[in-house]
Amino acid sequence: MAEYERQLRKKHCIFCKDENLVIDYKDTNLLRKYMTERGKIKPRRITGACTQHQNDIAMAIKRAREMALMPYAVIVFSGRGDRRSRS
Repeated sequence: MAEYERQLRKKHCIFCKDENLVIDYKDTNLLRKYMTERGKIKPRRITGACTQHQNDIAMAIKRAREMALMPYAVIVFSGRGDRRSRS
């Protein structure tokens, strides 16, 4: 059974690797990579960022939301239609 166990690879923080990469609240294209399609901030286990940079990403996203550069939530249409319209 041990041969079937999945090996987890440690994700490395891209901000620690590249010292020139800066987290800025005005860089919405970079910040969108760290948000879900519904507007939530992705967790560290998904992004692979270290603790300090994940905190910086979260603060930058919150600042961008406050400055109205990014939405707090995204309207999602399910495509199922209105259930009350059935007769």
